[in-house]
Amino acid sequence: MKINCRIHLTLLTQHSTKKTFPITDSSMKRFAFLSLIFTLVLFYTACTEQKSSSEIDLSDWNSIDSLSRNTTVHFMMWQGSPAVNKYINSFLIPEVKKRFGIDLKISGGQGPEIVQLLMGEKQAGVNSGQVDIVWINGETFFQLRQIDGLWGPFAEQLPNAQYIDFEDPYIGIDFQQPINGMEAPWGNTQFALVYDSIKLPRPPRTLDELSRFVKSQPGTFTISNDFSGMSMLKSMLAELGSSPGSLNGPFDEQKYQTLATQLWDWINAHKPYFWKNGETFPREHTKMDQMFASGELLISYGFNEGGIEDKVLQGLFPTSTRGYAWKNGTVHNSNYLGITYNSPNRAGALQVINFMLSPEAQLVKMDVKGMNSNTVLEINRLPEEWRQKFEQATKRQYGPTMQSLEPYSIQEPAPEYMLRLFEDFRKYVIEK
Repeated sequence: MKINCRIHLTLLTQHSTKKTFPITDSSMKRFAFLSLIFTLVLFYTACTEQKSSSEIDLSDWNSIDSLSRNTTVHFMMWQGSPAVNKYINSFLIPEVKKRFGIDLKISGGQGPEIVQLLMGEKQAGVNSGQVDIVWINGETFFQLRQIDGLWGPFAEQLPNAQYIDFEDPYIGIDFQQPINGMEAPWGNTQFALVYDSIKLPRPPRTLDELSRFVKSQPGTFTISNDFSGMSMLKSMLAELGSSPGSLNGPFDEQKYQTLATQLWDWINAHKPYFWKNGETFPREHTKMDQMFASGELLISYGFNEGGIEDKVLQGLFPTSTRGYAWKNGTVHNSNYLGITYNSPNRAGALQVINFMLSPEAQLVKMDVKGMNSNTVLEINRLPEEWRQKFEQATKRQYGPTMQSLEPYSIQEPAPEYMLRLFEDFRKYVIEK
C-alpha cells in the first residue's frame, strides 16, 4: 500500500509542473500549489498511518521547563514583513536565549511549503523532523489536521493560556474549524480597506458604491491575486449573500456556485475600469501599496487593519491615510502557532510558544512603531500591573483600531472558499 501511495504522489507532482500561473513570489506560493496540496492531502490521508510518538506531560511545567533549557528550537514562518522579522530578530530570539538558554532558529516557509515538508517527512518515516514550531492559520491548519501533521492538544495547558479567552469565536475557531488546542493563538487582525481621506473623502463601502467609484475614477482600483485580494473577494461574496454571516458554516458548493457566478459577472463587467483596464492584476498586495503610495491607486487594503500605521510612520503613505471596513463586513481572523507531529524538541517548542503568549511579549508585539499587532490576551484577565501597561500603550494615530472595526467583523469562511476563489478568479477573470 505504501508503494501505491508514492506512485500517486509522483504523478500528481509531475502534473503540477504544467500549471501556467506565476509562483515566483512568496504570496503566490501560498496559493499556487493549494489545489495540488489539497489533492495530495486526500491521497495521503487515505493511505498513511501515523506512527505513535512519545508523549510529554503537559501538567508538569517544571519538567517541561527543565527539558527546554539550553536547547535549540526551529521555527518555520512567513518572513515577508520587515516589522515581523524585526520583532523576531530583535526581541524574541534574544529574549528566549537570555531567559531559557534556547537557540531559536528561523526558517522561511508558509502554507504549501509547511504542508509539503511534513507530508514528505511522514512518507519517509521521519520521527524527528526539521521543524518544531510553525506559524499557520486557515487552510494550512485544515490541511495539517488532515494528515495529522500537528502535535497536541497543548494550547490550553500552557501557563499563559489563562489570559486567553478560547470561547471567543475569533480565537477558538479558525476558518470555521474549532482549534481544539491543536494550535495556540498568537495574534489577531481584521481586513481593512485603505484610502487617502483628502483625495477620497467618501470611499466606497458596497458593491454599488464601488461600481460608481471605478466608473468615475477609472484605473484607480484593482484586486491583487493573493491572500489579501481573495479576502477582498470574500467581503464581496458575503455581500452578495445578503448578510455578514452568509458564508458561515461548512463549505456549501451550491451556495458558492450561486454567489461566485454573480461575483465573476460583476468583476468582468467592471474590469475595463480597473487598473490597466483589468488586463492584468498585481501578484500581491504589496504592489498595490506601492501604487497607492505613488497615487496610481486610490484604494488599497490588507490585514493588520490595513497595515497603515508603519507605512505612514516610514513616510510611505501620506498622513491623511485612513482605513475602513466594508459595510457588510470584512474578515476578522487570528494567526496561530502549531507544534509539528515530529518535533524533536516539544519541550522547547512549548517554552517558546508560552513566552510568545506572555504579557511582556504580547505588549512588545503591540508597539505601534514595531510589529503593531493586536494582542490575543484578554486584558481583563491580566494582573493589574500588566493591565495598566496595556491600557497605557501608545495607540494608533492613523490606522483604525480593532475596536472601531469590530461592528463590521465577519468570521473567516471554511477553507474551501479560499481555495475555490483563488482558482476561479484565475479561471473566470484573469484568463477570461
